[in-house]
Amino acid sequence: MALHRIKDFDPDYRSHFEEQKYILEYDLYSGSEKIGSVKDLLVDDNGKFRYLVIHTGSWIFGKNVLLPIGRAQIDNKKHCVYVNGLTRAQAEALPEYQEGMTVDYDQEERVRGVYRPMAVAPLDTSAPLETAPAAYDRNTYNYDRDADLYNLNDQNHESLKLYEERLIASKTRQKTGEVSIGKRVETETARVSVPVEKERVVIERTTPVNAGTTVAPDADAFAEGEVARVEVYEETPDIHKEAFVREEVRVRKEVNQQTVQAEEQLRREELDVNTQGRPVVDKGIDSRSSQRSK
Repeated sequence: MALHRIKDFDPDYRSHFEEQKYILEYDLYSGSEKIGSVKDLLVDDNGKFRYLVIHTGSWIFGKNVLLPIGRAQIDNKKHCVYVNGLTRAQAEALPEYQEGMTVDYDQEERVRGVYRPMAVAPLDTSAPLETAPAAYDRNTYNYDRDADLYNLNDQNHESLKLYEERLIASKTRQKTGEVSIGKRVETETARVSVPVEKERVVIERTTPVNAGTTVAPDADAFAEGEVARVEVYEETPDIHKEAFVREEVRVRKEVNQQTVQAEEQLRREELDVNTQGRPVVDKGIDSRSSQRSK
């Protein structure tokens, strides 16, 4: 399984450490002697801690070595890491780790070969005494084979995290529909009334006052070709269509805001301290209360 530097595996790794537990800034002690400091942290493909990268400082001329996470005893109160039993000779026997290098199976085996004599494996009483450990190679090795090297000892790292849920409100913008504005032509029958005038000729016959009176011989009596002409007119309707602007339509959008109320049940873990006898227990200071009082 490949190993990765914590900052390469998760660039946001700092957010996963509480301020007082940011072990990449802790000093390393063997017993009471300071032998170096924690420089980096290596994790596997699943993000599980496997090695601390230790800078030995002047103890072994600035050599960087790997410390399996299970051999580290982390003291968050003192901001330091302890590794009991590591001697200068053992540290010198460890292969040097160079920043950015790929740690392969062979190098891990060399590291494990130095730390295995320091580990105390639990006795498996269920297995026959004559049964030898199963062989393994680079394809079958699993970190569970060396639990003392890679599992954190809860006795040396006692901590209890209390969790609580919080309600996160966010918004997403999504399309709810579409409005299409267009035109269509509708047809209707319109009627209009136009009064028109027509002239007609009215012929009236009457008896003149001098009817029966003899006319003079030179009068225009019995003259042919005499015609009376009257022009007759009438109006005809002139009906046609004209287009004109009836109204103007403008399309725009408005944003209406409203507050949406949501309600959820949130869980929170509280600490229960159960004691027997008369032990003295320092429950510490609730940092939340101190922050609220500021």
